[in-house]
Amino acid sequence: MRTSKLSIRLLWYITPLVILPLLFLGGFTLTNVTSSTQKQAELIVSRFVEQQQQKMFNYIDSFHSTTKLLSASPVLSDFLADDLRDNGNYTRRLGALMDVFASYSEAYPDIVSVNLVSPDGQSDAYYSSNLNTAPTSYPFFSQVLQSNLRQQQFMVQKQDGTTSLYFIQRIYSADYYLKRPQQLGFIVLHVEPSILNTSILEAPYNNTLNLLLTSNGKILFSSDYNKRGQYISEYELQQIHDLADLGKLSTIELSSIDKVERMIYAIQMSGGYYYVSTIPKALLYQSGKAISLITALIVIISVITLPMLIFIVVRNLLLNPIELLGAASHRVGDGDLSVYLPAHNNDEVGVLFNDFNHMVNQIRHYQDELEEYKHHLEDKVESRTKALETMNSQLEVAIAQAEQANQLKSRFLANMSHEIRTPLTAIMGFTEQLLHSQNTTGDAWHLNTILRNSKHLLELINNILDLSKIEAEKLAVEKEPLDIVQLIHDIDSIIRPLSQEKKLNCNINFHLPLPRIINSDSTRLKQILINIASNAVKFTEQGLIELDITYNSDLQLIEFAIKDSGIGMSEREVERVFKPFEQADTTTTRRFGGTGLGLCISKNLAQLLGGDVYVTSTPGQGSCFCVQIACNLPADKQQTVPMLTELSQLTPAKDLQLSFAENSFDANILVAEDNPDNQVLIKLLLQTWGLEPDIANNGAEAVEMALVNDYQLIIMDMQMPVMGGLEATQMLRHAAYDGPIIALTANVMKDDVNTYLQAGCDEALAKPIDKDALESVLVSYLNIEKDSQNKWDSLLNSEKFQQINDNYRLKLPGYLTDVTQLYNNGEWEQLRALAHSLKGSAGCFGFSNIHHAAATLEDNLRGRDHNRRDYLALSLIEAIKYTLQQEQSLTKK
Repeated sequence: MRTSKLSIRLLWYITPLVILPLLFLGGFTLTNVTSSTQKQAELIVSRFVEQQQQKMFNYIDSFHSTTKLLSASPVLSDFLADDLRDNGNYTRRLGALMDVFASYSEAYPDIVSVNLVSPDGQSDAYYSSNLNTAPTSYPFFSQVLQSNLRQQQFMVQKQDGTTSLYFIQRIYSADYYLKRPQQLGFIVLHVEPSILNTSILEAPYNNTLNLLLTSNGKILFSSDYNKRGQYISEYELQQIHDLADLGKLSTIELSSIDKVERMIYAIQMSGGYYYVSTIPKALLYQSGKAISLITALIVIISVITLPMLIFIVVRNLLLNPIELLGAASHRVGDGDLSVYLPAHNNDEVGVLFNDFNHMVNQIRHYQDELEEYKHHLEDKVESRTKALETMNSQLEVAIAQAEQANQLKSRFLANMSHEIRTPLTAIMGFTEQLLHSQNTTGDAWHLNTILRNSKHLLELINNILDLSKIEAEKLAVEKEPLDIVQLIHDIDSIIRPLSQEKKLNCNINFHLPLPRIINSDSTRLKQILINIASNAVKFTEQGLIELDITYNSDLQLIEFAIKDSGIGMSEREVERVFKPFEQADTTTTRRFGGTGLGLCISKNLAQLLGGDVYVTSTPGQGSCFCVQIACNLPADKQQTVPMLTELSQLTPAKDLQLSFAENSFDANILVAEDNPDNQVLIKLLLQTWGLEPDIANNGAEAVEMALVNDYQLIIMDMQMPVMGGLEATQMLRHAAYDGPIIALTANVMKDDVNTYLQAGCDEALAKPIDKDALESVLVSYLNIEKDSQNKWDSLLNSEKFQQINDNYRLKLPGYLTDVTQLYNNGEWEQLRALAHSLKGSAGCFGFSNIHHAAATLEDNLRGRDHNRRDYLALSLIEAIKYTLQQEQSLTKK
């Protein structure tokens, strides 16, 4: 197979990319093998030496303790008493002492002999496990006499190379009255150190040489028996001393022992002895060398094979299909359209093959079409040219629109981010200030700022939602009676404070006559006028804001002209001002803020209200927005339309009856709301009006509380857990609750409101809560309940009711007789039925004591627990008697 240039180039690129990392990895591995081997060996040897040191220390310390314990033996003290030879008990006490020595020798098999030596070096008592005689002297005894230590140990090497341990303990008298204790002798313990012999033979590696040296370099113990008794040079001893101070593995050649370079780890023991563990360096790195060779071999094999394997895989997956595709393309270029690439894997190459086959089929199809239309080619070319020109023009328009839409989107997102973050920053900042500030001087101003920014944020969200509804053609408008004077008064109360903040004059001009009442959507009309008027204030730095109201009787349109002396707009800016997400200029956004939605929404709303919005403007001189709205007056000419003809009619009349300031109510109100924050807010509002509501956390609780208690009005949230407000309202109406139910919800679309009203709600209020709207609704319905209560009071004071009440009082003695008789006879079921009857009738005629006593007795007799039925029956009897006595007292008076 011919090797392509791409294959050679690919091999040139792959080879260094594979070889260089492998070489680096191999070198790094070889470098770390030696280091890790040395560290591992040092760790193993150091732990081994420390374990051996601890083992020897424990071994020696145990015999020191044994010697000390033996010196404190009471038998030994008795033997050393002054009257030993005088009273003739020497033989008995010596035998007892020998028994003690023998017990210690049996307990510790390494003990060869125990000798009691007098202060002058004579043996007073001697015990040997091998029955030897007491030695005449010890080579170290002169050192013992010169030393003041109570405990001493010595290692003495014999001629055969073995080493014995001797532990010496001074014995003093127990006379505490002497200023200086009297020395009575020494205990000399001779030990054959089996543990030291076995420990010195243990090794972490093969061919390890362990040594125990004296301070002058003599080898007392050695894992190589032939090395015992030899001396190492002073230079080597000094090196070992230095290594013991450093506490690490190092390379030293002990020429006194052999010529082998060794890795040595040494520690210094008590008494000036050194424990040394040595390992031949060649042996230590033997495993590391094997690993290094294996690593090097793997690297060499990888360097050779990996590039070839990668090349083969890439060639089979990519190069061969490319060559096949290139050959097919060459044939197509020569005019051979019978080419067909075989099916390939379901990958990118397979997709490329399918696309190539599709392309060849399309070429064949187009060639057939060319053959078909070759006789009228010029017509086809001309029509195709025109189609292409049209398509190009459409494409250019689409590209321009897409670019414009992209710019508008970016600008809108930037504006919305700024507009939303600005009030949120104020809300969060002032809220945090109120939470952490101890000074309450500026709280009202802070709260006003939070409220103002919250309303602004709500307005932004409403604008976005309104635009979405308008574009979806789902925004519905109402046609309800609307008072023009009240409308303009509401607009003035909002715009005039804004004007006064910027020191602008604000004028409102009524061009009489005007219809007092029109039929339109008050909310949407206010939204239009406030939006345009607030824009006028925003874009005016000095001068005035003017609102003219005119009535066109021919077209039955009312016109609101809002003029300002602000920055104005050019003709091009006027053309763009009613488009969504746009403002007159990009600098306007940076300077004045805004989302670019207000005027677009206002124009759409005006059209929905049967009118439109027009604008005229001059740059630098100001603008005039003209809002026209259909009046929707009655078509019947016989109906007279009230008109405003005098200035005295331009003052709005406020309904004082819809204010808590003019009314007082003693009403029980239930609030069904699941959100704790909303619960606190509603309760706070009602408390400011003198009302203390009960709170239900869900619809189920609301139903239960409403059926148990007597509520004059219920405020019902529609979205709650367990049971929603809609289901709770339906259940209350089915249970014959006839009081007013006010729906409180964030879903205030027309269809939603109709659903709430059909379920049994009397009114629907929107969230966030409008304080004035809530006050008006509450006063209106509580006045109705108050009128009903007054009618009931009138009924209770009527002559007919008094006659019925007197007849009931005459029946009370008979009821008293019946209750007493039933109680005495134990006829509890009949008594329960009579109590039920008394509960209802006594409550209706105002005898509350009889009503409560009968109700309690009925509940007890209805249940299973009858422990208190006697007491409750007697309570009912006493209640009737008390009522009769009260009636008699009133009759006498």
